[in-house]
Amino acid sequence: MTAEAGLPDTLRGLPIWTPGPAELADLELLLAGVYRPLTGFLGSFDTAMVIAGGRLADGTPWPVPVTLSVPKELTAEERLVLQDPEGVPLAVLQVAEAWQDPTTQAWKLAGPLEALRAPAHGPFHSMRRRPDEVKKADGPVLAVASRDPLHRKQLGQLRQVAERLNAQVLLLPLLGGEHDEALVRALLAVRKELPEGTQIIPVPLVRHDIDDDRDTILRSHVAAAYGATHLLAEADVEGTAVPVVTPEPWAYDADVEVWRPVARIEPDHVQAELSQDQLNELLDRGEPIPDWFTTPAVAAELAVARPPKHERGLTVFFTGLSGSGKSTVARGLADALVERGGRTVSLLDGDVVRRLLSAGLTFSKSDRDLNIRRIGYVAAEVTRHGGVAICAPIAPYAATRAEVRRMVSAVGDFVLVHVSTPLEECERRDRKGLYAKARAGQIPEFTGISDPYEEPADADLSLDTSTLSPDEAVQRVLDLLVAEGWVRGE
Repeated sequence: MTAEAGLPDTLRGLPIWTPGPAELADLELLLAGVYRPLTGFLGSFDTAMVIAGGRLADGTPWPVPVTLSVPKELTAEERLVLQDPEGVPLAVLQVAEAWQDPTTQAWKLAGPLEALRAPAHGPFHSMRRRPDEVKKADGPVLAVASRDPLHRKQLGQLRQVAERLNAQVLLLPLLGGEHDEALVRALLAVRKELPEGTQIIPVPLVRHDIDDDRDTILRSHVAAAYGATHLLAEADVEGTAVPVVTPEPWAYDADVEVWRPVARIEPDHVQAELSQDQLNELLDRGEPIPDWFTTPAVAAELAVARPPKHERGLTVFFTGLSGSGKSTVARGLADALVERGGRTVSLLDGDVVRRLLSAGLTFSKSDRDLNIRRIGYVAAEVTRHGGVAICAPIAPYAATRAEVRRMVSAVGDFVLVHVSTPLEECERRDRKGLYAKARAGQIPEFTGISDPYEEPADADLSLDTSTLSPDEAVQRVLDLLVAEGWVRGE
């Protein structure tokens, strides 16, 4: 495939590639100069040095490998156009090295980037600015690079440190989580609680697989690129691009009902703040967040980002051998939920999937994987909008099931049900004679006979329909959904 639209004549005919979400975020930061001194994706030696010691091959400190994965067929190219998911060309990669990651076996391309245009995708893009578009302050600038809202404690600590440093505040919401829009809205909601002149600039910095120290170092590099002179963080670490300032411990004084430094509170008046688990439990039950903990505006955004479980989108994903009874149980569950009311239910199984989502696909491994990804995509969209998606494919491969779980979990909740009916029973039930044909070699790559079924180790529930009636199996699933709060009990 080649890139044509939106390209100058000198670049027409070049191969194109659409990086994944994490690599697109890295691409945006590279092109904006946020990742300076990096000017492109790293090669094998630089990557190995960064992983081993937090430095590039030339000795420059850098905390995280920034790499680009591509299909093997692109590794022979000299130049590659990188585009966003809508097909807008963003940059040209001048390929300096093609290499294979020894850990993941993924193929990578390295080299400098030539910017074509600024990225224009993602939420709150109008607020996202390049470092060279930000007016530099005359005095100290205190950066807060956060993936979480600021509650009353953090707001008090931030105001105290900013006043002590006589610093302007630069608030950098780090995008790339499950609820980017809610995060930015929650931070905008407390703007009046922040020091005057505070700037809020969302940054597409996804979570990298690094420890807390390196994460702090990476945040310090981002903060420095935007002109910060200090970074507010919970713990100081060595090697940051700007000094880290750790706030004085604060707590809620139950006697006078204010947040303030712990040193100023009588020990028996210290009230512990809500843990993340306690906060999540309140949200899951639909209970109000106490005003002493956070502002009403932030509480409202938290409730939008994490609705009560009985209103939250959910995918119930059945997997099992052909003839295991998964479709029967899935249909029974869909009917039971419709009868109870209160939830919008979509059943992704049977003829609708075969005629539409699966149309044109064969039974090869790649096509079966593609079929599961298609089902997973639709299930994720149903879940995103608060519905219940019930899926019942064979889904024999653990990696593909895990991919669907990740897709759905980014927008809602996911329950995996393994219908573990033994192969012998599945064969005995086989009215169409598919197993017999598979054993005779007439059907290649048939799951359970000539192709493996990888039993899930992460199932939330297992059902053996050789020992359960359909009604009993449906009730087992309903019991789980009720116990976990996704469905209200009768």
